[in-house]
Amino acid sequence: MVLGLALAAAGTFTSRVDIVILGLPLLASAAIALDRKPAAGERSSVRVDVARDPGAPDFVYGIELDIPAGAELVHLRLTPQGSHLRNLILAPRSEVSVTGAIPVLHSGRQRVLAVEYRLLGTDGSWISPSSPRVVADRVVLPAIAPLASIPLPHRLTGLTGTHASTRVGDGGEFRDVHPYAPGDRLRRIDWKATARRSQGFGDLYVRRTDATSDATIVLVIDSREDIGERVSDWSASQTGAGGLSTMDLAREAAASLATAAIGSGDRVGLIDLASYAGVVAPGGGKRHLDRLLRRIAVSEPAGVRVDRRRAPVVPTGAIIYLMSTFLDDETTSIALLWRAVGHRVIAVDVLPAPILFGSEPNTIIAHRLVMAERRRRIADVRANGVELFRWQEDVEQPSRAVVIRALARAGRRRR
Repeated sequence: MVLGLALAAAGTFTSRVDIVILGLPLLASAAIALDRKPAAGERSSVRVDVARDPGAPDFVYGIELDIPAGAELVHLRLTPQGSHLRNLILAPRSEVSVTGAIPVLHSGRQRVLAVEYRLLGTDGSWISPSSPRVVADRVVLPAIAPLASIPLPHRLTGLTGTHASTRVGDGGEFRDVHPYAPGDRLRRIDWKATARRSQGFGDLYVRRTDATSDATIVLVIDSREDIGERVSDWSASQTGAGGLSTMDLAREAAASLATAAIGSGDRVGLIDLASYAGVVAPGGGKRHLDRLLRRIAVSEPAGVRVDRRRAPVVPTGAIIYLMSTFLDDETTSIALLWRAVGHRVIAVDVLPAPILFGSEPNTIIAHRLVMAERRRRIADVRANGVELFRWQEDVEQPSRAVVIRALARAGRRRR
């Protein structure tokens, strides 16, 4: 338009008809393009659908745009999670469809995709303002590792369940043969033992068994911080584009322990150290497991550190699984307080294996100091009776299943 007006003005000023004729096609094309510009009442719309691909660890997204007539091109901006901005230039008709896949990098609540677009006229004669950003947020459930058995409390306080207790009752293994007492059931009379042991008329003996009981398990997630494998990103509290983070391991550990415990008939509760609202009372059953998995999946750093002056209250006789990195003294003091009142506390180390490649020398020195303080805290809690195992598999250490099985056997010997 500017060039056509300049040629027309120059031709008129110099009385050159040929120069004016050169500017007329430019003015005509600009007029036609502006005439095709959508009216103010015509609006475009975008729909974003994101779903988890059941056959692969990816998100599959579909984007559909309704474009008004007159738009020559669509400039689409896609911002996938953990990736850079992607620009697509599309030639639309009345609808535009774009599909693709995004790898699932982390569990929990996350922004999978952000979409923006703008419309362009013929030869770029007009450009619409960028549309409001449309985002697709999803909650990814953590992976569940199969666990054959998990450690239980030293004392079982439940009245029914699948674990053998030291109380006399029904359902357990054989305990002893005892003289009949008021309250014993007649069907438990052992007539052979009565014939052998009775000294007089009316002496009866009954077979007694150990009662079965359930355990109360409390899962504690230290979600006050989420750091990744790359040490150079720790100061910025970034999880990074890929790799594991502390919350990924904590969610996986909590979900796996909850699934194994409820599958054994135990009662499981949840405490989130970063949120007063992240508390689920102990319970059992399939519906309670679904509630736990959902709450575990949405656990994340709240951005504000919760100042706890005392350890959270847990049921009497419960076993506590504390998922933490032990990078500060707060979780250490809470674990020691729980252990001091008689609970069995098992600390689950969820700090991923560090990656120091590309770090500055001062970052490497700072990491060594932090790890030295962390080893001191771990030695302190172990010296006070807190058991500990690392959740992430390590080729230089015994496998996770072997360590958990050893802790479970130690608990049975203690009971």
